[in-house]
Amino acid sequence: MPEHQRPPAEVLLDQVPACHWIVNQQGVFEQVYGDTMPVFGKPPQEVVGQPAASVLDPAALPVWQERFRRAFSGESLTLRERRGGRIWFVAVFPLRLRAGTSHAGCVMQEITDFISADRELRRTVLAAIKAQESQRARSAQFLHNVVGQNLAALGLQLDLVRMDLDGNPAVVREHLAEIQTLLESIMEQVRNFSYELNPSAVERVGLRSALDRLGARIRERFQGSVRISVDSSVCPPPKTALALYRIAEEAAENSAHHAGCSLIEIAVQSAGSGAWMEVRDNGRGFDPADLQEMGRGLGLLSMEHHAAEAGLSLSISSTRHSGTIVRAAVPAPEGGQTC
Repeated sequence: MPEHQRPPAEVLLDQVPACHWIVNQQGVFEQVYGDTMPVFGKPPQEVVGQPAASVLDPAALPVWQERFRRAFSGESLTLRERRGGRIWFVAVFPLRLRAGTSHAGCVMQEITDFISADRELRRTVLAAIKAQESQRARSAQFLHNVVGQNLAALGLQLDLVRMDLDGNPAVVREHLAEIQTLLESIMEQVRNFSYELNPSAVERVGLRSALDRLGARIRERFQGSVRISVDSSVCPPPKTALALYRIAEEAAENSAHHAGCSLIEIAVQSAGSGAWMEVRDNGRGFDPADLQEMGRGLGLLSMEHHAAEAGLSLSISSTRHSGTIVRAAVPAPEGGQTC
């Protein structure tokens, strides 16, 4: 029958990205729709009217016969099936077509990409949870080790001052100077920690100062060298500066923790009316194909998000044992400005 003369429902079933079929109680395929090659390895004309025993793989035949039996008894089945590295959704259910007959309706659709996306989402969410837990642990450690202990030391100094009030004024002045120094240290450490947590610090101190602070923070935990180079003529707008900073932060932290490198460089340069930033390391690098196999991690997703929000062009180049370069380019219309 010509395509235009077929019922619309049949055309729909044939063209939908899934395979549908109807099996009668004798195990014969009465009707088949869609692409049957990935499912049976045969075109539809070689499936319709044939018994399941001549269509299905002998190893799979008992499994399908049991599924048909359960459908004929009124049970609906939904399951996943793996075939040659691909994953399929399978539905087998009772179908009432004509009085006094029993049929099983079946649907199979490949869902490999959906499952892969679901797994990547799960990995990303798990990474986000771990990152949040890590940040909470760092915050708790900072409050206990820096703020708590310094405040305790401050309390002891105040006790000494109280005891010295009736004594030598020079000793009192000495203790007050120590208290002032301790307070200034606490304030500086709290201020630096707040800069780390609060991205608006980039707007207050500027991109160069924010990158310098980032470099100082990384040096505290990184055994290698960290170099910061910022062209003084580059003065991006706040939104762009924040995106560049967040990309540099993710890239540099990743290099420090995972690249096995001895050098991290952050460079910001003008390019005509635009600008670019590169974060380079001399670490072990990776094969870009690994990103397809393992999925993009939270750090890469975060960099992609910040780049998209600010209209930046983001690229990552790397090969094994030759380091990694993360580059963010600012388009000319919104590029660096002369400060």
